[in-house]
Amino acid sequence: MSWTFELLAGPLGGVTEGPAWDGSGLLFTHIPASRILRYDPATNQVSVYREGTNCANGLMLDPQGRLYACEGGAAQDARRVVRYEVDGVTVIADGFEGERLNIPNDLAIDLEGRVWFTDPYYEGAAGPWSEDRANKELDHDSVYRVDPQPDGTWITTRVSFDTTRPNGLLFALDYSQLYVAQSGRREDEKRQLRAYPVQSDGSLGEAKVLHDFGENRGIDGMVLDTEGNIVATAGWEHGGPGPSVYVFAPNGEVIERHPVAANRPTNCTFAGPDLTTLYVTSTDGHLFRTETNRKGRLLYP
Repeated sequence: MSWTFELLAGPLGGVTEGPAWDGSGLLFTHIPASRILRYDPATNQVSVYREGTNCANGLMLDPQGRLYACEGGAAQDARRVVRYEVDGVTVIADGFEGERLNIPNDLAIDLEGRVWFTDPYYEGAAGPWSEDRANKELDHDSVYRVDPQPDGTWITTRVSFDTTRPNGLLFALDYSQLYVAQSGRREDEKRQLRAYPVQSDGSLGEAKVLHDFGENRGIDGMVLDTEGNIVATAGWEHGGPGPSVYVFAPNGEVIERHPVAANRPTNCTFAGPDLTTLYVTSTDGHLFRTETNRKGRLLYP
């Protein structure tokens, strides 16, 4: 089945990201505007869902329907992972070992309520301050696990030690593996889809490279289907197969590739009453939709 992508919104100017289905509408971030927008399929309208989100990027709903976000920091002191509450914001993580995070990018939540997130430093990803790498305090770009505590606090643990600019992340069907998009920009950085075994203590084992994109742009965001396949946005206008949505088998085999009419698709999620509709965002601020022959595995709804 070929996928036909319908343009619903944009280009808005600047990156759209973090698509998340709330049960009846599609939430997504417009990073440079520090806004979360909501597309309503019933009315075909986009509205402002939340403002002042500090260049928020990745979004995820937990099994209770609570919304989490990676805020990159419209100001230097707002680099954090948060949960949006009815009456405010709960900060999940905003630093590591006494230093501020880089620019939190994407997140995943496991069945124990632990929040996992990637923390790369992409120049310019969170406004003017982030253009200058001198503002990077940590000497690594890592994946973290944040564990909720009985008293309402959270403990942050670094779980990757071989990543440079980790981006999208996603759990396998049985949560035994964490898929991580290694999305480097420089020639000396890898562009790979990796699978890390999740150990019983919450640490990660040695990564296996499932797919290597070589010199071309690798995966930005991804979502799982109910068969355990990885549906991912990757590629660019400068070469290779081009801007696409890929479907990878759990072993990394490319099952399908569907071209997208945008320079660089950023992220995707399944949605709709039966979770077979796929929404896609882009670096130019698009929101696309396509019907698929696959069904998404989401924590919520």
